[in-house]
Amino acid sequence: MLKYKTEIKEDKREQVIKEFLPYIKYTAYRLSWKLPQHVTIDDLISVGLMGLMDALNRFEPGKVKLKTYAELRIKGAMIDELRATAWIPRSMRKKIEVINKARMKLEKRYGRMPDDAEVAKSLKMPLDEYFKTLQYATSSNPVRLEDFRNNKYADSDLNISECIADPSAKTPLALLEEKDTAERLAGLIDTLPKKEKTVLALYYYEELTMQEIGRVLSITESRVCQIHSQALLKLKTKIAQLG
Repeated sequence: MLKYKTEIKEDKREQVIKEFLPYIKYTAYRLSWKLPQHVTIDDLISVGLMGLMDALNRFEPGKVKLKTYAELRIKGAMIDELRATAWIPRSMRKKIEVINKARMKLEKRYGRMPDDAEVAKSLKMPLDEYFKTLQYATSSNPVRLEDFRNNKYADSDLNISECIADPSAKTPLALLEEKDTAERLAGLIDTLPKKEKTVLALYYYEELTMQEIGRVLSITESRVCQIHSQALLKLKTKIAQLG
């Protein structure tokens, strides 16, 4: 990657895009297992490119490296796209968009909000199909807990989301025991050889695949699997000795 110490000029943008294209494709394929049927890898790649362009427009030299900032924006744009498209199929989203445009057009023409029959008639759409589309749009709209954290229209400072019980919440005792176990496990991992610690960190913390770890460490994938197995076996033995 090039190092960018000044603002990106127009004649450099094409070069930057070429440099980041492999990362965009790589990230799209890594997220491909999350794709709903109506979203393709090419869609994700296009979104990633838009994320890159947004990063180039917003990038301020000196605050953060371009590589770090752009990669975050690219992956973030793809994840946002997955969240936005996972609820409504593309064909249905197009229908909803057509209805909304027709409604706005009629509102300008009549100087008032048109009723449903008028909108459906302008689109030459059967009324039952029109209502079915609207019902789908409403039922497919996700409700987020974050939406309840806005107290703009509330009469008090009460945060509604804080009043919702978490059935999976752990007791203070369970949290202490978990913390103690984590600290003991971290101590055991620290006694492992450096390469074994590195493989465990890359696999469980960085969430890299065995093949990716092999490229990072310049060793074969089978060798990574071997080191990983050795590390786990040693940890099991050490844990058994503690028990």
